[in-house]
Amino acid sequence: MTLEEVHGQESTVESIERMHSAGKALHELLVSAQRKDCMTVGVYESAKVMNIDPDNVTFCVLAADEEDEGDIALQIHFTLIQAFCCENDINIVRLHDIQKLAQLLGNSDESGEPRDLHCILITNPNADAWKDPALEKLGLFCEESRNVNDWVPALTLPE
Repeated sequence: MTLEEVHGQESTVESIERMHSAGKALHELLVSAQRKDCMTVGVYESAKVMNIDPDNVTFCVLAADEEDEGDIALQIHFTLIQAFCCENDINIVRLHDIQKLAQLLGNSDESGEPRDLHCILITNPNADAWKDPALEKLGLFCEESRNVNDWVPALTLPE
């Protein structure tokens, strides 16, 4: 094996471990944010929050399944949300399994209506910053991803 092959294997293992750790941190963050009522769910609801109070948005999750990849309107919304997040220094990740997200957060809201889980914002409504170790881990993960030109890294929630 050459030195490049050895470093390539190490970085692949490190990358998988890093993504697994970030997926666990995302799971923890979503549960914590839902408990603290610091979460906005839905593409249109998220767009409203970002328009009215972008300074309180701390993290964004875009989620889509394979069948959603062909939804042109949704992809346009995603592009606009990504651009807004990048412009306002909001960390952002993508998920490719809405079913796991629905299991974690619930498929419907309080009124029984199905939830639009395609976009989730984590907000910080208080004047004092909400410190969450999972949010800090994800911030570091996103920063490291941007350093290797992965502007919107894809994560998987743990089983």
